[in-house]
Amino acid sequence: MKYLIIGAGGTGGSIAAQLTAAGKDVTAIARGEHLKAICDGGLKMESYSGVSMTVPVKATDMEHYDEQPDVIFTCVKGYSLPQTIPFIQRVAHKDTVVIPVLNIYGTGSRMQQELPDLLVMDGCIYIAATIKAPGVISRSGEIFRIVFGVRKPEEYRPVLQQIADDLQESGIRAILSDNIRRDAFQKYTYITAMAASGAYYDVDAAVLQVEGKERDLFVALTREILKVAEAIGIRFEVDILQTNLKILDNLAPTASASMQRDIRQGKESEIDGLVFEVVRLGKQYGVPLPAYERVAKKFGFQA
Repeated sequence: MKYLIIGAGGTGGSIAAQLTAAGKDVTAIARGEHLKAICDGGLKMESYSGVSMTVPVKATDMEHYDEQPDVIFTCVKGYSLPQTIPFIQRVAHKDTVVIPVLNIYGTGSRMQQELPDLLVMDGCIYIAATIKAPGVISRSGEIFRIVFGVRKPEEYRPVLQQIADDLQESGIRAILSDNIRRDAFQKYTYITAMAASGAYYDVDAAVLQVEGKERDLFVALTREILKVAEAIGIRFEVDILQTNLKILDNLAPTASASMQRDIRQGKESEIDGLVFEVVRLGKQYGVPLPAYERVAKKFGFQA
C-alpha cells in the first residue's frame, strides 16, 4: 500500500510520522520551511508525555510528487481544499481511495462531486497537534483516533480494512465506521464548540476546563448543535455532551483549536465552516441557535 498525506501539519504530519515509523510506504506533501526541515532532518514529533522521536518522513511538494498512491489522506484546512482537487486528479489511479480528515463536516461528499471516478470517503480525526517549528510537531493530548467509512454500503471495498489495519499497526486507533454520517457529525459537534468558545473568549483549554462563562459557552454550543443534528435526523449512541467534555478536559491546558490560533494570528481561518455554517444550518432547519449567532456576530457573520 502506497500512502500519500496531503498536508504535513499537526494532523497530516502526525499520520505520516506514525505510518513511516511502522514501516509503511508514505509520502507527505508539505511546503516552505517546514518541507525543507523535514527533508533535511526528518520530522520531529513531541508527545504530550514529553517523549520525542524524529522520523525520516519522505516529503515533497505537489509539483514534484510523481508516484501513484493507493490511499490519499487529505489533511488540509477547509479553505485550501480546492487546491488539492487538480493534484489528486493528476496522481490518483482508478482504485485510489481518498480519505479526507478535515474539521468541516460533509467534506467527503463535496470532494466526491469533484472526483467522480474515485472512491472518496468521509472521515474525521481526533488529535490535538500543531506545528511548533519547521520540522517539529507538538501534540497536546494523548488522543489519536481516525474514523472513516463509506456513505453507501455498496461502496465498501476489502482494502478499507487493510487501511484500518495499517493504521492500527502504526499506533493510531482506527475505526471503520458503519455510520460515517453520524460519526463524522459527532466529531463536528466537538470541534465546532471547542473552536467557537475558545475563539470567542480567546482562551486556551485551561480556561474551558474549569467552571465559568467560557465553559458554559462550550456547553451551550454543544447543546445547540445537538438540536441541529436531531433536526437533520442524526441520532447518537453516546451522551455527546459528556463525551465532548471528557475530550476537552483531557487536553493539555495550553491546547487550542487551529481556527482560534489562525484568528489570533490574523490568518485565514475555518470559521466559515466551523461557525457560520452551523448558523446557516440552524436557519435551514428552523433551529434557534442564540449562542452560535452570538459568536458568529462577533466575527462579522452576515446572513
